[in-house]
Amino acid sequence: MLLLMACGSPSPEKKSVEKREPAVNPDEKSFTSYLPSMVTITTYDGERRLEEGFGFFVGEGMVVALNSQFNNCNRAVIASWGGGDDELAGFLAVDRINNLVLLKTRSMSHPPLKLYSGEVPVGAITYLCGQQTGNIIPVNKGRVLQELTASGTKNYSISNQIAWGSEGRPVFLNNNEVLGVAIVRMVQITRETLAIPSAAITALLQKGNQPMQPLSQLSGKVDPAISAANARIKGVQLVTDMGNITLRLFNDAPEYRDNFLKLAREHYYDSLLWHRVIAGFVVQSGAADTRHAQHDDVVGWKGPGYTLPADIHPRVFHRRGAVGVPRLPDEQNRHKRSDGSQFYIVTGRIYTDAELNEIEKEKHIRFTPQQRETYRTIGGAPTLDNEYSIFGEVIGGMDVADRINAVEVKGDFRPKKDIRLLKVKILQ
Repeated sequence: MLLLMACGSPSPEKKSVEKREPAVNPDEKSFTSYLPSMVTITTYDGERRLEEGFGFFVGEGMVVALNSQFNNCNRAVIASWGGGDDELAGFLAVDRINNLVLLKTRSMSHPPLKLYSGEVPVGAITYLCGQQTGNIIPVNKGRVLQELTASGTKNYSISNQIAWGSEGRPVFLNNNEVLGVAIVRMVQITRETLAIPSAAITALLQKGNQPMQPLSQLSGKVDPAISAANARIKGVQLVTDMGNITLRLFNDAPEYRDNFLKLAREHYYDSLLWHRVIAGFVVQSGAADTRHAQHDDVVGWKGPGYTLPADIHPRVFHRRGAVGVPRLPDEQNRHKRSDGSQFYIVTGRIYTDAELNEIEKEKHIRFTPQQRETYRTIGGAPTLDNEYSIFGEVIGGMDVADRINAVEVKGDFRPKKDIRLLKVKILQ
């Protein structure tokens, strides 16, 4: 670790660098000038203090930070490393897959840090700056190890070591530009220090002209006025690379309806895989770790950072075309809370009375005459009844779901050839 004096320290002597590295060594004075643009963020639920994290200015009155630190909060205070504090007014854009959020301050503004664009060579020197103590600024020096995919997103693995609580700070390159946002993730069984690329920040800034929203909506909540407008929406269209599927979302499952529409508006679902396909049963999508997944990656575990309370009703059942939400097993999830983003479409099959009788005995349930008739003639997935939340149904393009359901899959039910949910269109 380098310990840089905040004022009056001579510039370090320039040394020869490897051919592929930038030819400029950072000046400690530049870190001093960057301190006001770095902030500590403290989140609250009312007056109750929740978490402390970090962020930095990337635009006029705009700060980028890790979205995960805003779960369950309704307000947040920022303190500049150069002095002074302010309250956040809300957020302008969120990228739940890259775990980034673009925040708006009420009045504070400092010069934005310059974001690096372009390819970054392996071996490039990286710096993580700490908060000033006295006249000392701690700077941790490392290198870019490789570009890798972690939890479905492209990141740079760096050799700088940071604690879990130090995430959200800018990772600087040798030319004083920001490589990305520091984060610690488990990659398989290894703890890795990563930089979320600055390109993801640039993409957020391009959405920065959207209406500001309250921080409370980052944890899955939706404003009542938006929820009322959602009740008037005709449906949504899932645009896939095998055709389109149209869904009707149930107004009597408003929390699930509003959550799905919120994620669709945020483009969360764009380019995710149909990662679980079980013939005669379901096709499933919505996992955040599938957007950039490699062919042999284990996927289907990453969500938006929250779950939804169970909404299970006997009046809705898993007929063919039903749209439901997966969840963790009862052993890990006794309240049957649903995944925050994943969903499945029941393709199903036809069942005999004998099979339905066996399911009733095994699951200690009783099918209504309507359910029996539906499962005998139209088909579905009766083994899922009373266990999973349903929030919609297919009203067009069921043949597309069937084509997806018929593809060849691997042992983990992931299609051998990638099939993507390109985007979700909201039908007004």
